[in-house]
Amino acid sequence: MPHQLILPSGEPLHYQLERRQRRTVGLKITPEGLVIHAPKRISQSHLESLIVLKADWIRKKLSALKENQLPDFQWQDSEQLLLLGNPITLSVRQDTRNKAVEYLPGLLQLALPNPGDAKLIERKVLQWYKKQALTDFARRLAIFSAKLGVEMPQLLLSNAKSRWGSCNSRKEVRLNWRLLQAPPHIINYVVCHELAHLKEMNHSVKFWQVVASIFPDYKAAEKELKALSPQLHRI
Repeated sequence: MPHQLILPSGEPLHYQLERRQRRTVGLKITPEGLVIHAPKRISQSHLESLIVLKADWIRKKLSALKENQLPDFQWQDSEQLLLLGNPITLSVRQDTRNKAVEYLPGLLQLALPNPGDAKLIERKVLQWYKKQALTDFARRLAIFSAKLGVEMPQLLLSNAKSRWGSCNSRKEVRLNWRLLQAPPHIINYVVCHELAHLKEMNHSVKFWQVVASIFPDYKAAEKELKALSPQLHRI
């Protein structure tokens, strides 16, 4: 839920608040800005006093985010996309008919009557990514759930701005379709992270032991994903 806090300096601070079953307040800087994970029982006034104490840190992080922000993606011919960590070129040409997206190695081809229709190009490309993501992620879930010795969960796609995946008690795993742009080992890490929640629905020491049992190099992958995040969120 979006919130705004006026800091003692008089400047407004916009943030996204997510209340969860946790004991501490967590601050996270995402491509969309500040996200705060707070315990369900903490009062808004107490929460805001904690935010004020961290105001300098938040300003520095938001400033660094702005400086490193990538330019907005342009939905047009010759733009560069990512697929499984590899660059692919978006090719848009004119045709009398609106044809299905076609993928060739290193090239994503679109043909439509109006090649300048950025909204239509965006819609067609994102639909293609989501369709490929379902197939790719389902295959990885099957492999790693067998490795972990758990039942294959139901797969759903996510469009979240601040989370790459989630898992609930109904054995549903949601994975952000944007992960299809990342290298395979990064996707594998997120898949293993969410599958581990089927055994430990928390982030305890036991949970990370479960993750390590099927993906030992999880710390390096987590760090790499964090660095890649701005690029993956361009689309």
